[in-house]
Amino acid sequence: MKKILVVFGTRPEAIKMAPLVKELKKTEEFTTKVCVTAQHREMLDQVLSFFKITPDYDLDLMKIDQSLNELSARILMAIDPVLSDFNPDLVLVHGDTSTSSMVALASFHKGIKIGHVEAGLRTYNKYAPFPEEINRQITGRVADIHFAPTQQSANNLLNEKVNEKDIFITGNTVIDALLWGIQHVNEGREDIKEIKQFIDVNKKVIVVTGHRRENFGDKFYEFCNALKQLATREDVQIIYPVHLNPNVQKVVYDTLGNHNNILLIAPLDYEAFIWLLNQSYLIITDSGGVQEEAPSLKKPVLVTRDVTERQEAVIEGTVKLVGTNQEKIIKEATILLDNIEVYSTMVSNKNPYGDGTACVQIVNVLKSI
Repeated sequence: MKKILVVFGTRPEAIKMAPLVKELKKTEEFTTKVCVTAQHREMLDQVLSFFKITPDYDLDLMKIDQSLNELSARILMAIDPVLSDFNPDLVLVHGDTSTSSMVALASFHKGIKIGHVEAGLRTYNKYAPFPEEINRQITGRVADIHFAPTQQSANNLLNEKVNEKDIFITGNTVIDALLWGIQHVNEGREDIKEIKQFIDVNKKVIVVTGHRRENFGDKFYEFCNALKQLATREDVQIIYPVHLNPNVQKVVYDTLGNHNNILLIAPLDYEAFIWLLNQSYLIITDSGGVQEEAPSLKKPVLVTRDVTERQEAVIEGTVKLVGTNQEKIIKEATILLDNIEVYSTMVSNKNPYGDGTACVQIVNVLKSI
């Protein structure tokens, strides 16, 4: 029986790996164990609870204000005894985090095969997204099996001389997670009931997220000023779950606090967040996962990044890149708020990231090799 170790550490990884863990656990051909690094702690635990996943190994590496170098070193050290204890035939990692790249490197050092879920996304700008672009490239260099969400991702890998027989196009597991999650949302939760009290059903709700390192500083102030101007419209309500990073908190609360049409709230766990996305009219975000999720909810997305490794959504027309330029954010948001034809076209476009069967496809590949 093949032994598979699934390793993740952040909330986005947990969301995207949870449905795969559930699918693997149903499969008799595999002995599947889960290891979490807890690179994020509280946000990770919320996802595990929602999907009812209990880790077999919990490295508990979250530490306030640790540097990327410190975190990376601690992951390498902590994963080593786990790999020795379980001795898996295959380690599955996801995407572009420090957990993914360091666990892949540690597995490579021990001669263990690596499967990379959400492989092949690229901007080819090592500073955007930072440090995720290089994390993803490192993981891609040592991985043995590449589960690419789209043909474009597969093409990137082929251009990097990855063997075609090792690449499998499966769609993105985030769609599996979203579709399962929407069906299991409990609207009686206290946090959802509280948000419901403040949502103005007579207004167009704009859900906002923003946390990318490359946007900190003047660019983030410009982004917030754009939101402040949009909120002067009487037909708009902005709801912004504010990331806990101090670089985000100070700017957001200084710029957007005490505004009648802006509701600043604490970060939401996954269940409440996807419920909120489903209530929105428009989403403004720098998140990678939201670019993938929102088209399945038929919500248009303005992406406050200069480049995206998810170019398929831009090409398909389900998202639009606006950067942090105040004028451009206001212009594109205004078009979507006022022009129903443009809005309808954007939300009717096909989600390029799959139909919610990615996990089944990945498990079928693992059964066949």
